[in-house]
Amino acid sequence: MVRPSQLLYPQREPAPTRPAATVLLLRDTADGIEVLMTRRSMTASFAPGAYVFPGGGVDAADAAAHSQSSRRATQSDLHLTQAIAAIRESFEELGVLLARHADGSHASTADIAALDRKAPFAAQCKARGLTLAGDQVFVLAHWITDRDLPRRFDVPFLVARMPEGQHPVADEAEQFEPVWVRPAEALARHQAGGFFIIFPTIRTLERLQHYASVEAVLQACSSEQPLWTSCPRAGLLAGHEARYMEHEAPYGELALACPDGQIVHALDWQTSHPVALLSNLRRLTAPNPGMMTGPGTNSYLVGEPATGYIVIDPGPADTGHLKRLWQAADGDIRMIVCTHSHPDHSPGARPLQALCKTPPPVLGLPSAPTARAASEFTPDRALQNQELLTLKGQGPGGEITHTLKVMFTPGHAANHVCLVLLEDGLLFSGDHILNGSTTVVDPPDGNMTAYLDSLDQLSAACDEHQIGFILPAHGYALGRAKTVIARLKAHRLQRETKIASVMQGNPQGTMDDWVAKAYDDVDARLWPVAKRSLLAHVERIESLGDRPAIAQN
Repeated sequence: MVRPSQLLYPQREPAPTRPAATVLLLRDTADGIEVLMTRRSMTASFAPGAYVFPGGGVDAADAAAHSQSSRRATQSDLHLTQAIAAIRESFEELGVLLARHADGSHASTADIAALDRKAPFAAQCKARGLTLAGDQVFVLAHWITDRDLPRRFDVPFLVARMPEGQHPVADEAEQFEPVWVRPAEALARHQAGGFFIIFPTIRTLERLQHYASVEAVLQACSSEQPLWTSCPRAGLLAGHEARYMEHEAPYGELALACPDGQIVHALDWQTSHPVALLSNLRRLTAPNPGMMTGPGTNSYLVGEPATGYIVIDPGPADTGHLKRLWQAADGDIRMIVCTHSHPDHSPGARPLQALCKTPPPVLGLPSAPTARAASEFTPDRALQNQELLTLKGQGPGGEITHTLKVMFTPGHAANHVCLVLLEDGLLFSGDHILNGSTTVVDPPDGNMTAYLDSLDQLSAACDEHQIGFILPAHGYALGRAKTVIARLKAHRLQRETKIASVMQGNPQGTMDDWVAKAYDDVDARLWPVAKRSLLAHVERIESLGDRPAIAQN
């Protein structure tokens, strides 16, 4: 867990959330499903002028109206309360009433005309013999308003089929201009600038557009659990606000640099200056972008002026990059650590060392005999597994320490190590874990069984050292470290299962035959690279006795 003293900005408490509910009313058309949207008042306190789905705050009366609503056997009390709130809001805002008579017929236009949108809702429905159709309202998603906004809501996005024979009529106070629109059309109109919608609405429509029918949506929601839950975060991209969900690449870095949600962290990839992630952590990206390196190799500076610095992965022998690293540390580099010896990670170690007045030791593991020629590497000293690398200094509050724990993690390369910054729960993963892609495991120096075993070690370390974030050698920082590791291992094993099935279906096939089928979800231009990891999986499958020897190309 990151020490509060290392956060870059004074923290503020995000605004509290209010319970609310929103409903997507859907209908089928010859061109696909349509959703009912309506424009908010230009004077609204939240998202003025935006096109939204009807909804609003949950009232105490909603929870008190359970006896007046139908419900599914699996529908929780909370979900029923939210459904009732959504039914009430859709009536008050748009005159749409999800309710039935005792004979099962939908509420009619006469029923709706007889009800007062401003009077107590449930009591009016009861007096007219209407049962609220809570059992017809399903949970699609769970959104929590971004931490940076002054008004925040904890709101399920619910879905329901539009009642037959009803037509929306806006209240002309909170909502205006109700419109039926296909999700893809709404997104296109927003992109063109004529249909303003906010981030959660955009992301919901993006997912909704892939369903062919209302029934398909309702079936997808039958588990009673939201299909996704999100509290977005925002950063700056090209100087403009950019928001992201949890599964998107920048999210973890925003959580690390701005845990309270302030929009101050720049996400632009550049190589001209270091990016501060914490007070004791900066990242300088090398100017070597490419298919294998993404935005470039991340070199990390751990430490502060009082302690000096450890450089992790100096990167390629690029003079400008190494000079910028040296300048960022004010020349006070105490150690240079290479997570492994691939040519985008270790060649800069010696020239960086030479820049320093007092040459720091170059640390890592020697390359194995299986390494390719470009990856040959001999450190000044070989690291020991579980070794501690410590920086110490004196600050205004007393002694300052930054301690890196070494973990041997073979798999991507035989001499691969990861490092844990113990005081702050940070994992420097080298190429073992990346953001945006899976690492290549290239035999003979790479080994898939060793790679998976190393993932297990890192998962255990997350518990032991309360690791919350991963700092990869390529891509943004990752949050929810243990979850990332678990998903990565599951992905690798799923791929291996697919490979084994392909091999069983074509036991005399070549590697080229197998890669085309086992990686049919990957751009064919990447198959030459994927074939290296395929070989690692094949070797592992064969070592487990699952099939005969590899056929030659």
